[in-house]
Amino acid sequence: MPHVICEPCIGVKDRSCQEVCPVECIYDAGEQLYIHPDECIDCGACVPACPVNAIYPEEDVPEPWRVYIEKNRQWAQTLPNVHVLEES
Repeated sequence: MPHVICEPCIGVKDRSCQEVCPVECIYDAGEQLYIHPDECIDCGACVPACPVNAIYPEEDVPEPWRVYIEKNRQWAQTLPNVHVLEES
């Protein structure tokens, strides 16, 4: 199961999660970051790195934020990878 970035990330985008992600599956949607579910290897490195506790394993996303499972899937597939942008 992939990890999901939820509502607490909105407006914060600390990017600590991006720095520790070994597979660079974090994408930037402007207002918040998203995890590409097909690229996430479920290592969990991003969870303790997030200062606002916005990242959960998909199966543990709190009920009010379950909509973020699909948001992560939709947004991540259409956005540029933040790692790629920084390397350019």
